[in-house]
Amino acid sequence: MPIEIGTILVVDDEPEMRALVRDVLQERGHQVTLAENGREALKRLGEGDYGVVLSDLRMRGMEGIELLTEVKRGYPDTNVILMTAFGSVETAVEAMKEGACDYLVKPVKTEELIRVTEKAVHEAALRREVNRLRREVRTEYSFHQILGKSKAMQEVFDLIRRVADSPTNVLITGESGTGKELVAKAIHYNSERRDAPFVPVNCAAIPDTLLESELFGHVKGAFTDARSDKRGLFEEAQKGTLLLDEISELPLMLQAKLLRVIQEREVRRVGSTRAVPVDVRIMAATNVLLAEEVKAKRFREDLFYRLNVIEIRMPPLRDRREDIPLLVEAFLRKCAAASHKEVRGMTESALALLIDYPWPGNVRELENVIERAVTLARGEKIVLQDLPPNVQGARGERKVIDEGADRILPLQEIEREYILRILEKTGGNKYQAAQMLGIDRKTLYRKLAEIKEKGGHP
Repeated sequence: MPIEIGTILVVDDEPEMRALVRDVLQERGHQVTLAENGREALKRLGEGDYGVVLSDLRMRGMEGIELLTEVKRGYPDTNVILMTAFGSVETAVEAMKEGACDYLVKPVKTEELIRVTEKAVHEAALRREVNRLRREVRTEYSFHQILGKSKAMQEVFDLIRRVADSPTNVLITGESGTGKELVAKAIHYNSERRDAPFVPVNCAAIPDTLLESELFGHVKGAFTDARSDKRGLFEEAQKGTLLLDEISELPLMLQAKLLRVIQEREVRRVGSTRAVPVDVRIMAATNVLLAEEVKAKRFREDLFYRLNVIEIRMPPLRDRREDIPLLVEAFLRKCAAASHKEVRGMTESALALLIDYPWPGNVRELENVIERAVTLARGEKIVLQDLPPNVQGARGERKVIDEGADRILPLQEIEREYILRILEKTGGNKYQAAQMLGIDRKTLYRKLAEIKEKGGHP
């Protein structure tokens, strides 16, 4: 196994000892800096990045224990090893209590110096890597990374800020692909629960017969395949956050049990009579109108009000088109780096087409389109031909307007042609056509009736 090279600060008021330690560690490939007392050591720490401080315990002025305290306060990722000529158990215990990772007894044996120091180097490197990954995770899921400069998204950011540290249940609504799970993660990783688990569960992806066991767990023998006790997702999310995605798909029987968990803050595993306390923040997400589901008796009203304490509504991408260039730029960087391609942008005509496109699949569809375009791109810029056929087909809708202007058609005629073109594009699906047109279904039905009256089709 190769040696893990470290940056080491050696502190000792004896020049011979400093030189000896430096020579041994440099021969192993480590980068070594010397300081003759504690004050100089603190100055060096402020100027560089050291994984390990190797210090004498007894020094003139600032002693090793005092230096140790200052290092642990100002540089918590740095390991400290203390060297002592006294070698007493009491001294070693005191040093370890104050935060030293190890100690060496003078006269120091070369083999022991190498073993202890390189162990400290490895531990410091591992700690820094873990902390770096934690920072990246928190940055990735922080609300700053949910891109958007539109007013609608700024309102979402403001809500995330205000609810993050609250214990309140949150309902996140919006069409598929708008980023509801990303909002839930942003709330979690910006809250006091950030170091506990974030557990997402898609209620629509788990069969009804298994969903109760997945959520609440089961005991051995509760059913045929229950060969051992199993913790449910509520217990897995202890002290953290549980996201119930597609909450509208939860069966009514389980809705009643979920309501009880929210009220009692405890779960009962399937087949058990013992309650297990849980401390979990619940967030729910849905792409349907839960209020309508309540009216239709498909969703419990009492559960709806328990979940809908704070609602965060994610706007569809077609309602925040000013965010599209920002999202395109971010996805381009991400996809180009992942595919190791030098794609630096897109032509103005390609970007204009993306801004005009109605995006029924929202941000998720946009990311997929950019990933495909980066994969197919032959040059440094994405061109129209790199975009998928359904997006390129949106140019047909532009032609309706252009031809109408050339022929000086009445606005009503242009609207008729446009509606029929969109309806053709959706294969006659009126619900999807209404979404793409940005109108409700009743309005679409009325306009289609008017078209039919005037001899158009359908």
